[in-house]
Amino acid sequence: MATRQSVDEYLQRCTEAIEYAREQYKTGSQQEHYNQTEYTKALQGLENAVNDINHLSLSANDQQQDQLYRMRLQLQQLQNEMIIRH
Repeated sequence: MATRQSVDEYLQRCTEAIEYAREQYKTGSQQEHYNQTEYTKALQGLENAVNDINHLSLSANDQQQDQLYRMRLQLQQLQNEMIIRH
């Protein structure tokens, strides 16, 4: 079973991945193709976070699964926005 601390720490890392991706999304909107490497890195970070959430959910209780599900939705929404913009 996932511990509360491990879920909280992972949710914090996801929040950081979202913040980084939003920065790259904003920069990408302003600079077009000039930050391609960082933009791709941000997208990969979001994908890794989604995959890790899926794995962590398997050992989470109901409340933790709900938290992880909500975070996964945020990650995927930003991922979709970045892909469509790209």
